[in-house]
Amino acid sequence: MKKIIFATGNEGKMKEIREIMADLDVEILSMKEAGITADIEENGRTFEENAVIKARTVMELCHEIVLADDSGLEIDYLNKEPGVHSARYMGEDTSYRIKNQNLIDRLAGVPDEKRTARFVCVIAAAFPDGEVLTAEGTIEGRIGYEERGTNGFGYDPIFYVPQYGCSTAELPPEIKNEISHRGKALRKMKKELQARKEG
Repeated sequence: MKKIIFATGNEGKMKEIREIMADLDVEILSMKEAGITADIEENGRTFEENAVIKARTVMELCHEIVLADDSGLEIDYLNKEPGVHSARYMGEDTSYRIKNQNLIDRLAGVPDEKRTARFVCVIAAAFPDGEVLTAEGTIEGRIGYEERGTNGFGYDPIFYVPQYGCSTAELPPEIKNEISHRGKALRKMKKELQARKEG
């Protein structure tokens, strides 16, 4: 196991992935770095289905080990919206500043205890021999009243973590990687890959 392709073009995500997987001693490339282009239709009904669709599709193109994640924000008061549609919520090209403001507006007047939300991340690994593994991580929090912080991307500036008294975009990267949904899912997946590497 010398190389893993991660099915994303998101630079922020790649930075997080490389920090967390650093001690796996494997080269981790984004699809762009590996020269792979694929138009993947994420039509799964769950984060897990979408992660598996992405990992399998890219693995079939390059015949390498491929990791893919699907993650999103579930807001309890909004019936778990945006959920699996988090990236495509309000249209794929809509800026997160607009998406975040829309969610804050939809929660206008909703008290703290009803603003509960979580980030969910499922990571799938597709192997050339056809095996697929998945790992899930979540982080619980609340939706804030305004965007705060610049250390994150996506919905991070409005996701408030009560035990730290700030948004995930205000957390130092090492703490964020420790407690984030993607951090938890990646560490679980890293254990699986390590066991496979040693086995």
